[in-house]
Amino acid sequence: MFHIDNKSSKAIYEQITEQMKYHVLCGNLKPGDAIPSVRKLALDLNITPGTVAKVYQELEREGIIETIRGKGTFIAEKIELKPDEGKLSMVKKDLKSAILELKMMGYSKDDVTSLVKNLYKEMEV
Repeated sequence: MFHIDNKSSKAIYEQITEQMKYHVLCGNLKPGDAIPSVRKLALDLNITPGTVAKVYQELEREGIIETIRGKGTFIAEKIELKPDEGKLSMVKKDLKSAILELKMMGYSKDDVTSLVKNLYKEMEV
């Protein structure tokens, strides 16, 4: 379910966090689903438990997962997506960079718009 790209410029914890969010948004992980323990996921991905703990802390802070002592960690029953201006600013910066790359590859505004719409459609639940 999770894949780490060691050649990526993104930190491992960011890769896992994004993938977890993706699986939740796409419905692959549903409210109430159990997710692996910190140790199990770290072992499966061959990374340190501290990295997985950082992912879980971030996802818990965002209300995407919840840990029930003695039972495990689960996808939250009710996920409230909240606007985050800081994250929005970072995403805009990344999006501008991606659009610039596409323009340099010869893509038109219509091509980019179509690409974004198709990617968004792929992620719809």
